[in-house]
Amino acid sequence: MSSESIEEFRQEVVNWIEENLPQEIRVGNRQSMMGLPVTREWIKKLTDRGWVCPEWPVEYGGAGLDRKQAAVVKAELASRRAPMVKGFGTQMIGPTLLEFGTEEQKLEFLPKIARNQMNWCQGYSEPGAGSDLASLQTRAVRDGDEYVVTGQKIWTSYAHAADWIFCLVRTDPDAPKHEGITFILFPMKQEGVEVSRLTLIDGSADFSQVFFEGARAQAKHVVGEVNKGWTVAKRLLQHERSSDGGSEGGILGAMKETFVDIVKREVGTQDGKLADPSMRQKMASQEMEAKALSLTMKRAMAEARAKQTGRDISSLGKYRWANMVKKEQDLVVQAMGTQGLGWSGPGFEDTQLERTRALLTTRSDSIWGGTNEVQLNVIAKRVLQIPE
Repeated sequence: MSSESIEEFRQEVVNWIEENLPQEIRVGNRQSMMGLPVTREWIKKLTDRGWVCPEWPVEYGGAGLDRKQAAVVKAELASRRAPMVKGFGTQMIGPTLLEFGTEEQKLEFLPKIARNQMNWCQGYSEPGAGSDLASLQTRAVRDGDEYVVTGQKIWTSYAHAADWIFCLVRTDPDAPKHEGITFILFPMKQEGVEVSRLTLIDGSADFSQVFFEGARAQAKHVVGEVNKGWTVAKRLLQHERSSDGGSEGGILGAMKETFVDIVKREVGTQDGKLADPSMRQKMASQEMEAKALSLTMKRAMAEARAKQTGRDISSLGKYRWANMVKKEQDLVVQAMGTQGLGWSGPGFEDTQLERTRALLTTRSDSIWGGTNEVQLNVIAKRVLQIPE
């Protein structure tokens, strides 16, 4: 598509957004706004247009746009802080099914994901298999057309609200640990699945322990080959780390103000610049880091589209993104002073308390999705190709 055609398409996108996106919800994926009727109506408009997953084929619930068109849609929505459907379905299992799923699996799951009709959770980590994920022990035993699943997962995000789980299970206990693993999908709302929520440092309880005692999974919902799930699992992690690294606002997308807005307000400006030279330098450095990360992740996504999986640039993105968002919240607290460290009670506005929790939330960003140490190991082996 020519640059002129792209600009014409961009104007069409802008016109549609301006006509359909209410001003009062232009605050990103703010948790308190997502359940409102006006937000639900907006999300339905997105799904009807196929813009939740604009690059997916129409038969799978997308808009069938090419790469450049899809990038325009995402960029224009993000620039207006439009609430979006983001999560395990659209960013992780969906892209994985597009690559590894059977046609039956694609038709069963992808349209529901693209229409925001199905919530997913990720069954990877276990009490004895976190960073060393291949040590997982959750078992799946074949029983006719089904598998019987027994074991435990931990740090399972949003398990309490999930309809389905994509899960790593061991189907051959005698095989080497990276083999004998199968990637399978099954419903969460069934007998044999128990979810126990975990309260985190920021006061939220979005993580859970999940116990399987005879849960049932249909054999037709194995993704890829039986006992070859490690390949599928690694590819999904690349999609996860690419979406983390791209950020698209990350934790900041859930706030009414960006960290830049807050620092400007708290520090003040002089002659159009931040009044504090030291903070100005820190913010400039942060902006350069964000730009470099954005360009790197565009490269990672281009490699992913070309199915160039030998180098895991997405791990580099996840590592840099985790450090960057933590630094952003550090800068916010520096700018806000003690007002950025409240937990409850008088003397603090709701937005200030929200920032305290944002600071605490970002402490986990260098842990979940693969710790920083794991990412550095992957970068050393697969990007820099340093011999062991």
